[in-house]
Amino acid sequence: MEANNFNIGTCSWKYDSWQGIIYPENKPFNYLQEYSRHYRTVEVDQWFWSLFAGDQVVLPKPAVVQEYADSVPENFTFGIKVPNSITLTHYYKKRKNDPLTPNPHFLSIDLMLRFMERLEPLAGNIGPLIFQFEYLNKQKVPGGQQQFIDKFGEFTEKLPSNQNYCVEIRNPNFLHDSYFDFLEGSELYHVFLQGYYMPSIFDIYRKQKDRIQNYTVIRLHGPDRKGIEEQTGKDWSQLVAPKDKDIVLLGDMLTDLSSRSVESFLYVNNHFEGSAPKTIQRIIDRLSM
Repeated sequence: MEANNFNIGTCSWKYDSWQGIIYPENKPFNYLQEYSRHYRTVEVDQWFWSLFAGDQVVLPKPAVVQEYADSVPENFTFGIKVPNSITLTHYYKKRKNDPLTPNPHFLSIDLMLRFMERLEPLAGNIGPLIFQFEYLNKQKVPGGQQQFIDKFGEFTEKLPSNQNYCVEIRNPNFLHDSYFDFLEGSELYHVFLQGYYMPSIFDIYRKQKDRIQNYTVIRLHGPDRKGIEEQTGKDWSQLVAPKDKDIVLLGDMLTDLSSRSVESFLYVNNHFEGSAPKTIQRIIDRLSM
């Protein structure tokens, strides 16, 4: 769904429990092609998972990228998460007490350019490119926020200028004026993440909305991923945790962004309320009031 300056879609798309909601009851069908009949944007999560044992980096397969390009209309937009081989400071630990091992690919401009080359079949359909960073503690970034800004700023100066680069940070203590000034000065855009122990996006927006200009991303995730998976049994066809207050506040936020001509992408996860398509319908209904 798209209207005015905002675009609404889901985080990922291949869920059999959406049959009868988004997809036909009977297989076979092309999931992405059917999805694109309902929405005009989707978040691609799968290419984020790229860093594996033995220093192995896996980039998108050309045949898959081409398949996605062939499955959607010209006006469809992919929001794409940048590979975690680029955004992780260190490898994931197998055990809690394992020592940290630096990721040699962290903020590698060469790897980023290789990734973008793989995306060329989607050239006309790429929307936000999302850099998702985990919580950056003192073990991973001893110099704190300033060290991160310095290193990431140096990296972004080398990026091609024809894309919209968006940043999701999971350090609540970063989200103050100097961080948003850095984003604005570097022509980067903020990703509002609702969930994962982050402060309410509505509080952040109220404080920083004058710095949110031109472009932004909102990602709706729930506060308890494991809990809602147990509650739904991973059947994502029903709302099980409605968040009525958030829906009202989100409608106000989207309306305000649109009134200020900020192009916005909203991506809804099943984990937010139990069924991303049904959450989207609630948002649409709220905006229509």
